[in-house]
Amino acid sequence: MKRLWLVFAQSVTVLLAAFFVIATLKPEWLDRRPTMTSIVPVFEASPTAGSPSADGSTSFRAAARSASPAVVSINTSKAPINAPQTADPWFRFFFGEQDRSQAQTGLGSGVIVSPAGYILTNNHVIEEADEIEVVLNDGRKGVAQVIGTDPETDLAILKVELKDLPVITLGNSDALEIGDQVLAIGNPFGVGQTVTSGIVSALGRTQLGINTFENFIQTDAAINPGNSGGALVDINGHLMGINTAIYSRSGGSMGIGFAIPTSTARSVLDSIVKDGQVTRGWIGVEPQDLSPELAESFGIQLSAGVIITGVLQDGPAAQAGLKPGDVITRVADKNVKNVTELLSAVAALPPGTPADLEIMRREGKSVLRVTPGRRNLPPRQLPR
Repeated sequence: MKRLWLVFAQSVTVLLAAFFVIATLKPEWLDRRPTMTSIVPVFEASPTAGSPSADGSTSFRAAARSASPAVVSINTSKAPINAPQTADPWFRFFFGEQDRSQAQTGLGSGVIVSPAGYILTNNHVIEEADEIEVVLNDGRKGVAQVIGTDPETDLAILKVELKDLPVITLGNSDALEIGDQVLAIGNPFGVGQTVTSGIVSALGRTQLGINTFENFIQTDAAINPGNSGGALVDINGHLMGINTAIYSRSGGSMGIGFAIPTSTARSVLDSIVKDGQVTRGWIGVEPQDLSPELAESFGIQLSAGVIITGVLQDGPAAQAGLKPGDVITRVADKNVKNVTELLSAVAALPPGTPADLEIMRREGKSVLRVTPGRRNLPPRQLPR
């Protein structure tokens, strides 16, 4: 009897040991439940990207339905200019009677970005206007107040006092890539709100001569006169940019439109609402893109950067030790490869706060500590 009990105890011990080993090393052997396998399609559309239509194409109705209520039409008016010569009999004889009672009017678009009534639009839409009327997509109207403008990015902030305003969701424009689908929403030619679709054709467009600080999103979504200040949104209806300009020989869309990224617009919005103006840094230099010829003549072993051809006497850069012939490659934590990137990086520096400039000289790399001043707004000379 004792022998049988010993055999039984040993068998139980072996079985328990085997169970422990299997449970530790191969737990799936003990799980007899059916295994659920996830099947993920190779191209899986976002649930908010739109549903397939009958012909197999993708509908953007969800994006349009989400963003359109927050896009407004902007009607501006300017008091008539009574020129003294219009009262001259000889002027009337040669040029006829002039209608001096007709006010100048303009059309544009805007985007509601805050429940408090703040609206983003282009500066050229409301520039010099005496009265600004905002018309919502639901038919409501209100007189808008100009909170602030930033001619150097061609942006303006308005505010309208209406209740229960629809608000657009701000997207991450820095995440956009060439080929992404986008929608342009606005009021082209004053016909009423219109939605057009296209893709991101290019990013970081500069040197167009439109603004001082340029970093445009280029799109082939149809943008026409009246779309200025309207929304460029992604397939989720999130704001990616403010439609600003087109390249056209006919006055209509030719598939080349430009929008200011939301990242820029949000920075301007925050600055104007907080301080009433946009404050930018300035260091007092004359920059030029580094060409192979310039690099060779100055003995610089670089292929990208910004060479300084002039330094303002007693300016922030001169006080920091910057000299003509120096090549700036980095401002604070941003690499700079051309003049546009340098201007943007310097403008982003808070005036009075020291920042590092990484430069390259014939002798080698160096770091200078510069305290930027405040950039003064130049006279407005952009084409209307």
